[in-house]
Amino acid sequence: MTAALRAADISWSVAGNPILTGINFSLSPGKMLGLIGPNGAGKSSLLRCLYRYIQPDSGNIWLNDNNINQLSFKAFARQVAVVLQDTPPQSDMSVHQLVATGLTPYKRLFEQDSAEDNDAITAALRQVGLGHKRDELFQHLSGGEKQRALIARAMVQKPSLLLLDEPTNHLDIRYQIQVLELVKSLGISVIASIHDLNLAAALCDELLLLHQGRVVASGAAAQVLTEQRVSEVFGVCCNIGSHPQTGKPLIHYFYGYPPVTDDKTDIHAVAD
Repeated sequence: MTAALRAADISWSVAGNPILTGINFSLSPGKMLGLIGPNGAGKSSLLRCLYRYIQPDSGNIWLNDNNINQLSFKAFARQVAVVLQDTPPQSDMSVHQLVATGLTPYKRLFEQDSAEDNDAITAALRQVGLGHKRDELFQHLSGGEKQRALIARAMVQKPSLLLLDEPTNHLDIRYQIQVLELVKSLGISVIASIHDLNLAAALCDELLLLHQGRVVASGAAAQVLTEQRVSEVFGVCCNIGSHPQTGKPLIHYFYGYPPVTDDKTDIHAVAD
């Protein structure tokens, strides 16, 4: 089966400082991959490489067997949609107008939206639960509603791949779950960076764990999230059981860490 996306030996540095080193992974069609790792691990940098915001120093990325650098801007935009963690202000746009911008890759200059386009926008807004908000200003929406509106914009773009950079950032727990369940329900290939390890384990088909710009582990959550690995990468002690609903790994963290004075604290002594 052709991979929806494949990255081979992706490396990128800034002023001689390595940010990403030898990143390799592939994503199967229709699957959801969670990018996890501590702050500074390289998650956002990797996503920026995937949606062509930055050019890696070395390596290649293939989208459905096509090198992304050989695709035109419009061809790439028709296949890849991006939702970033910081929502744009869009102060003068209604929700309907914002979602309509997802049709840009299919439009000629100054081309107006058709009745079919408006139907697609309406259907997307209904699917994300915002049909009743279509005429409101985007800036007046709550954080969770803004994320859902941006996902609706991505939906009308009709991508084969959706990239999300911390889509649950600053959201209440209920909205975090709703947003990721919505993304998963779309039935397209998804790569999302997620801070909450339990949320990532519960809703992603596979995880890619980054640390200091390198891939530490990849695969099913049970393979990636081990007590030793969480300890080594995130610097915390934990116990990992099974979620009573999903059977996926459920991490229980230990508390009582001493004040941070240097990087040499023996975290294995914290729980004693």
